[in-house]
Amino acid sequence: MARAVIDGVRLLEVAWPEPVGANAYLVDDGEVTLVDAGPPLPRRSLEGEIRAAGYALGDVDRVLLTHYDIDHVGGLARVDLDVPVYLGALDRRLIRRSWSPPWTHHKGAFHRVVRRLYSLSGTDLRGVDDGDRIGGFLAFHTPGHNPGHTVYLHPDSGAALLGDLVWNTTAGFVAPPWLDSYDTGRIADSVARIADQRFEAACVGHGPPLADGGRDALGALASELAVGP
Repeated sequence: MARAVIDGVRLLEVAWPEPVGANAYLVDDGEVTLVDAGPPLPRRSLEGEIRAAGYALGDVDRVLLTHYDIDHVGGLARVDLDVPVYLGALDRRLIRRSWSPPWTHHKGAFHRVVRRLYSLSGTDLRGVDDGDRIGGFLAFHTPGHNPGHTVYLHPDSGAALLGDLVWNTTAGFVAPPWLDSYDTGRIADSVARIADQRFEAACVGHGPPLADGGRDALGALASELAVGP
């Protein structure tokens, strides 16, 4: 059931227990923003979770997608939202087929197949570049997991919407594995960059969000990744 992470930020519990599915979040700062949409076959319906949070679909003003993966975008196919949808520019090129990864790349080949099924056709899909401001959010390009992976910081609430920059596990924050990433060599730099920003709440795509101490947890992982295996 939808629950508050911090004031103005709610977790929508659409994800199945790990490793299946991903979290979605609703941020209300006077405008209502849906961040990620969960999987196409959710544990709880996206619309139902939005209502459980105290909102109707018509209250949503925009959607921010951290990246293009089925478990983060698939839920949009099950709701009728006539609002702008924002996605990192490189991932937008991927889904709109103006760029294609090589068939020889393990995740790229998967995306070339999946984008035929989940193309987000009919949506007002807008590319996001590093440094863009979208309402109360600031976008940070954080490649590695995906070419266009984007973290959205919300300074007013102190929340970082991290997507799959990191996963929160029983062992703490970890980087996504090679099998689920485009370039693991770039993840460490992306983690370090966000760890240098100011925030407290870490809203991850996988695992429970941290209401406080998020920056410290991310900084610890950044230090670990800098040392290497």
